[in-house]
Amino acid sequence: MSDAPDPALPPLRLLVAAPRGFCAGVDRAIQIVELTIRKFGAPVYVRHEIVHNRFVVDSLKAKGAVFVEELDEVPDGRPVVFSAHGVPKAVPHKAAERGLDFLDATCPLVSKVHRQAERLVESGRHILFVGHRGHPEVIGTFGQVPEGQMTLIETIEDAAALQPADPDKLAFLTQTTLSVDDTVEIVQLLKARFPRIAAPRGEDICYATSNRQAAVKVIVESCDAVLVIGAPNSSNSLRLVEVAARAGIPARLIERASEVDFAWLEGVRTLGITAGASAPEVLVQELFDLLATRFTLERSEVNSAVETMQFKLPRSLEAV
Repeated sequence: MSDAPDPALPPLRLLVAAPRGFCAGVDRAIQIVELTIRKFGAPVYVRHEIVHNRFVVDSLKAKGAVFVEELDEVPDGRPVVFSAHGVPKAVPHKAAERGLDFLDATCPLVSKVHRQAERLVESGRHILFVGHRGHPEVIGTFGQVPEGQMTLIETIEDAAALQPADPDKLAFLTQTTLSVDDTVEIVQLLKARFPRIAAPRGEDICYATSNRQAAVKVIVESCDAVLVIGAPNSSNSLRLVEVAARAGIPARLIERASEVDFAWLEGVRTLGITAGASAPEVLVQELFDLLATRFTLERSEVNSAVETMQFKLPRSLEAV
C-alpha cells in the first residue's frame, strides 16, 4: 500500500508551535505520582488534579491514583500527593498531624513565589497578588501568609481602584500562568501609582508560560486559525487562546481531537497548533492523525525557544 498523500484531499498547512506541551514542573509532578504508586502500591491519593488535564488524570487513575479535593477524603495509612499548583500551609501541617505520608508535587517555580510571599510579609509589606480568583495556585499562595496580608488583583480596574492603608509598604507577586501582556499592563499601573512598591526578585510568570505565549505570537503571523490543546480549567492553556485572539486570529481550545468541528476549518489554509503546559504530546499526535483523515497535511514546526529546565524529584523518591 502506498503512503503517498491522497490527491483527493484538500491541502492544509500546519504550523506547530515549539515549545508546547509539558513543562518541567508538570513532568515532575506526574513522575512523583507514578513513583509514589510504585513505592507504596495502589491506591495513592492525590489532593486536587495533579495537573489540569483530564487525559493525564485518567491515565494516573488507571495506574492506581485516587483524586480527592480535600485531605479529609484520604484514609488513614495511605500516602497523599499535593498537586503541582501548590497548597496552603495548613494542608501539609494537617497531613503531618494525622501521620500521613505525603509528597509535595508543587512546581518549584510556584514554591519560589510562596517563599517570596513569606519574606515580604515578614518585612512588613502588604502583598498585591496578581492572579485569578479561585485558581488552586492562588489559593495555595494566599495560604502561605496570615489572613489579611495579601490582596488579589485580577484586572487593570482592580489595580486602578485599590486604596491601600499604607502605599509605601506594598509589594506585588503574580500567579505563574498569567498572560504576559495583561500582567505587564497591571504591573506598570501598580508601579506608577505606588512608586515604592517592591517587585519580585525575578519574573514570577514561569518560563514555560512565557515561552508558549511567545511561540503562539510567532505562528499567528502566518495562520488563518489556531487550535490549542488543553483543559478549560488550565490557566496557561486559556492564555494561549487569548494570545491568538488578541492578534486577530480565530482560536479554539480543545481537550481532545474528537472535539474538532471541521466547520471551524472551512477556508483555513494554514492552521496553527499548540498545547498547554499540562497537555501531553500524544494528544498533539492524535490531532495530527485526525486532520490527516480530511486533509493532505504539510507540517512545519516553528521553534522560538529551547527549553532545558529540569527539576529534581523529592529525595524520598530518588531511589524508587
